Amino acid sequence: MKAKRRSKSLVIGVTWYTAETWAQVKASAADPECFEDSFEKWKAMAVAARRNFQRSGVLALECQIDPDEFFTWCSRNNQENNSTARGEFVSEKLSAAHAATA
Repeated sequence: MKAKRRSKSLVIGVTWYTAETWAQVKASAADPECFEDSFEKWKAMAVAARRNFQRSGVLALECQIDPDEFFTWCSRNNQENNSTARGEFVSEKLSAAHAATA
């Protein structure tokens, strides 16, 4: 018996910023050292990472962070602005968007 191939791809959310939102989130981050030195360096890294995910068969979706929405989420969830919280926020947004289209 042959194993069935999975028809669904793995989907991940990639935190995405504009120059302005990147600066706002970095300015209040508990871990600013986790950010690249400039928005341009961050964008080059993010584009390369997304491309690498996609080459490996992972659907990497850009998830724009709205700083006000993120800061409200942090407050509501008793989180500080750090890489873990940013990842959880993007994951929740992606899950909510997927549930709305399912």
